[in-house]
Amino acid sequence: MLDKVYNARILELAGNIPRLGRLANPDATAKGYSKLCGSTITVDLTLQDGKVTDYAHELKACALGQASASIMARNVIGATPDELREAREALRKMLKENGPPPTGKWADLALLEPVRDYKARHGSTMLAFDAVADAVAQAEEKTE
Repeated sequence: MLDKVYNARILELAGNIPRLGRLANPDATAKGYSKLCGSTITVDLTLQDGKVTDYAHELKACALGQASASIMARNVIGATPDELREAREALRKMLKENGPPPTGKWADLALLEPVRDYKARHGSTMLAFDAVADAVAQAEEKTE
């Protein structure tokens, strides 16, 4: 498992996570928790004109959760709520339904494809994407 899942690029992403911390005045805050491994995340974001304009997160997770959160943090600014929900769904399908890896700006999620074989790691891998989906839904409700 270690060679296949915890490759050098995953460890690099996990060791270099951008946008750590909290926002002073976010439009929404969401928390995520993986029961199986105990990983947690708190995400803050600001949504303006239908796009994420600011983002920060606090994270306590395994290397896979850290790598996934790192990919989110590198791509979330400028993303629309629909794009974020689509990325979350593509990641979920890749892990749970043998779907193809996401493409485009989310192509780095393909690095997490080997996690498919380790169901106990799905929760931590999905953590950032689930929390962001929750946060954008909250932010959208405020603008309606």
